[in-house]
Amino acid sequence: MKILMVLTSHSELGKTGEKTGFWIEEFAAPFYVLKDAGAEITIASPLGGQPPVDPKSELPDAQTAATKRFYSDIDAIDAVAFSFKLADMNVVDFDGVFYPGGHGPLWDLANDKNSIALIETFYEQNKPIAFVCHAPAALVNVKLPNGTPLVKGKQVTAFSNTEESAVKLTSVVPFLLESTLVELGGKYSKGADWSSYVKEDGLLITGQNPASSEAVAKLLLAQITNKAY
Repeated sequence: MKILMVLTSHSELGKTGEKTGFWIEEFAAPFYVLKDAGAEITIASPLGGQPPVDPKSELPDAQTAATKRFYSDIDAIDAVAFSFKLADMNVVDFDGVFYPGGHGPLWDLANDKNSIALIETFYEQNKPIAFVCHAPAALVNVKLPNGTPLVKGKQVTAFSNTEESAVKLTSVVPFLLESTLVELGGKYSKGADWSSYVKEDGLLITGQNPASSEAVAKLLLAQITNKAY
């Protein structure tokens, strides 16, 4: 199994002067679900190199068994620090893709042409695509060959408007992810705030929040293993 994980390269939290990036737990939990199942994982980002980490994901109350494992895993830390450039990735080399969240994707992956083309190609090649929390932002400009938004008519979830309000960033983010997915025709649904909630609609797998990251990875793994291994 060969899986691509795509991290944001965006570090500025709007005009607040604060930092953002990827959420460590949303990377670490899926990473180890996939790695422990024998997957070969490649990490990429729009700019390559060290993707920015959301400082809030490093706070004590955001830590899990997976993040603690990551902090002591030199090989994994190096793989993140030296991420490949997204433009150099080729879909034929992978069986599926996973996008961790954090607020960063709202700014860069939502509009990144390489990311958009990559997702479209994964989908066209009948390979599963998985996103958690704010990472479904990477889907908002993804289209099917006929020009229809990929999410239109599909069951999806993502970081909810109520969760965005709870972290007091509703007026900071460039768009509200739940509202945008609905506007695009996605059949958005959610569970209780901060609880695990995932939706699987064919090749498209989405999770609502950090608590959903492991469940999304397990669904991705199941799709890949059922297809080819």
